[in-house]
Amino acid sequence: MYENYFGLSKSPFNNVPDTSFFFGSARHNEALAQLLHCVESRRGFAMLSGEIGAGKTTVTRALLKRLDPRTATAVITNSRLTGVQLLQTIAREFGIEAVKPTRPELLEAINNFLVQSLAENRTVLLLVDEAQDLPMSTLEELRLISNLETEREKLVQIVLVGQPELRTSVDHPDLRQLRQRITLRYHLQGLDLAETQNYVNHRLQCAGGSGSVRFTDRALATVWRYSRGIPRLINLACDKTLLVAFTENQRKLDQNTVMAGLREIEGQDFDFSLREREEAAARSGPRRTFLKLPFFGGGR
Repeated sequence: MYENYFGLSKSPFNNVPDTSFFFGSARHNEALAQLLHCVESRRGFAMLSGEIGAGKTTVTRALLKRLDPRTATAVITNSRLTGVQLLQTIAREFGIEAVKPTRPELLEAINNFLVQSLAENRTVLLLVDEAQDLPMSTLEELRLISNLETEREKLVQIVLVGQPELRTSVDHPDLRQLRQRITLRYHLQGLDLAETQNYVNHRLQCAGGSGSVRFTDRALATVWRYSRGIPRLINLACDKTLLVAFTENQRKLDQNTVMAGLREIEGQDFDFSLREREEAAARSGPRRTFLKLPFFGGGR
């Protein structure tokens, strides 16, 4: 809607994992490099966690683009699966057909596929998104799949991707054997203020901005304060800011324009101090209520 007004060729802040907008912050580059090394060196299990909107999906999409084209990949996005359902989905993703939907037959077919892939010197990657929702029995099924190995290397590389709750799930005492097999754990945190400024400018440039579209420093500081460096929230705040400026025929993207956009998202009563007080109260927990008793005093 506002692209022509600002001289952009496309929308810069769409919340979709478009790798052409990939921003290589120190954290995102490190996560990508470590995942790539783990898969290519066939280390077995890896885990990528992060808050909602931290850029996990974008990192994994970038990972898939950087792998050897001959790599066989299966991407599981439905994490609410039983063990057998998971095996069926894996078999289907790898193109394994005509297999009876029973656990022994599925495991045998998957193992045969992995052995054949190794003979062809092909890496096999299984990527499970939203893994924090996997039942414990299904996580155990993944561990059993990871047992498929030769004397020197793993037959399948497994990457679990999920929200911070994934770390709690994996640390459950009943999953001790799974936890011991994870060779890489990486938790993706939000961008700092400087990275947020660079991120916004990077996306504007990727969208065709010639430098004429510019947020003031205070505007970007406000975006960072609102988003806490989470890319999805940065995109949301900046998109609304551009929309407000367009509808009000403004060119200047200052702090007031950002706040107007944030109030369209959060409501007209949105205020940082109120939000921060509410969050502080939530962190401190419910206040204890004391019963006030009458004082019975008096001398003899």
